[in-house]
Amino acid sequence: MSIFIVIGSVALFVLGYIFYGRYVARRLGIDASRETPAHTLRDGIDYEPAKKPVLLGHHFASIAGAAPIIGPITAAVFGWVPVLLWIVFGGIFIGAVHDFGSLVASVRHRGRSIGEVIEDEIGHTGKTMFLIFSWLTLVLVVAVFAVVVAKSFVSVPQAATASVLFLVVALVWGGVRKKNIAVATVIGIIFMAGALVAGMYFPVVLGHNTWLILIFIYVFFASVAPVGLLLRPRDYLNAYLLYAALLLGFVGIIYSMPHIQMPAFTGFVAPKLGPMFPILFVTVACGAISGFHSLVASGTVAKQLDKETDAKVIGFGAMLIESFLAVVALIAAITMTHSEYIKILGEGGPVAVFSKGIGAFVGKTGIPESGAVAFLALAVSAFALTSLDTATRIGRFMFQEFFSRRERKTLLGKNRYIATVATVAGAAILAFTGSYSAIWPIFGTANQLMAALALLTISVWLINRGKRPLFTLIPMVLMMAITLTALVTIMYTNFARTHNWLLGIIGLLLFAVAVFLVIYAWGRIRKTTKKLSG
Repeated sequence: MSIFIVIGSVALFVLGYIFYGRYVARRLGIDASRETPAHTLRDGIDYEPAKKPVLLGHHFASIAGAAPIIGPITAAVFGWVPVLLWIVFGGIFIGAVHDFGSLVASVRHRGRSIGEVIEDEIGHTGKTMFLIFSWLTLVLVVAVFAVVVAKSFVSVPQAATASVLFLVVALVWGGVRKKNIAVATVIGIIFMAGALVAGMYFPVVLGHNTWLILIFIYVFFASVAPVGLLLRPRDYLNAYLLYAALLLGFVGIIYSMPHIQMPAFTGFVAPKLGPMFPILFVTVACGAISGFHSLVASGTVAKQLDKETDAKVIGFGAMLIESFLAVVALIAAITMTHSEYIKILGEGGPVAVFSKGIGAFVGKTGIPESGAVAFLALAVSAFALTSLDTATRIGRFMFQEFFSRRERKTLLGKNRYIATVATVAGAAILAFTGSYSAIWPIFGTANQLMAALALLTISVWLINRGKRPLFTLIPMVLMMAITLTALVTIMYTNFARTHNWLLGIIGLLLFAVAVFLVIYAWGRIRKTTKKLSG
């Protein structure tokens, strides 16, 4: 059965990309002759055109990380059928549309964030609320990812060595590569493989707080440095680690044909997680749709898009690759016995389930299972750092946009160093004090709310241009229903049961932001409709 799941998923993703991706591209009005902000606003720091495969690697590495592995494996307790259906159809008809639309809308608004698009299409107040919400969310993400990376470097020092060497390889690659991307890529991959081997033999052992300090210093410089020097080449080369992990998983499943041992459906309520609606959809997250993707698409990617026609591969395509990763992760979990799944999940978390599950498939091909497990664990650890530096750079953009004025540039709006210090300092305070753990439980819902608001913004943008946006409006309504239901559940649980006033108040504020923006958007839509009909 597992072999039919993986082959069927690939077939649906390919068909979805070809046919539905083409339909969405037509609805968005993709035009190869229109100059992108990477050319019109080129500054050599943030705005810099990139070749399609390089930008795809940067985008995929930034949005993937460990989330499409963690979400499906955690949600597998509901049964594999509802999780698989949401990953495949949610990825094609909602997640890929969200990412593609966010990228194109940003490109048409000078490569600015979704917050800036909201200002143009809905109003200044909406922009202010969205940027504050997004920046605070990114500060939380940077704090949590920094702690996760520091812990992984302490527990797996081999990953620390490999990750540091990856940075050196990326710096050299970014500085010396010429027009022949293929040759430079092969050389870069060879050196990346050497870094992995070096990590096995020369682990770097440092304390948790020392790693935290070094990580925050690194993300500061990664955020202010020219995007083509470090961030883009590192993400591009790192993407090949995940491509290799996907290939290993696919080949392992096809060759070993593992049997599914977990139930197809366990019920509408899962112990510890709660009701399937909305919890399953919030838990799977990046495997089907993630608001963080809209920040990446409209943050770093839109400023580097060489041609509008590249947007389909990068926006729509990268999301489907991530959804395929989520399918592979789900198969790794459901081919274990329930007791084995619970044991490994409890001891090492979802990443351990993924690494050991795929490692067992690969081991049957003749490749040493222990080596495959070690490689997969290292690859996932490296990707946490990739998402971390991208989130820091986007946080800097959000901070600058909040203090920017159309008629003039303020000091806080134009100085990237001050913006980065503010973002990193906020994350460092949360990380070193441990206060991030108090608000992290609400991140999944906040992330999906961000996706709903991005779809709302894209829909209003299309309506304001006289286009019918059903392909974004329907996903927006569904995502809004999911997130608002989740927020009501969070408010009820934290106010009435656990008396966790902090999470309850945050849930209430997020609910208010969502309702406020929907009302503002509806008012703008009514005005536009009257103009068009008049």
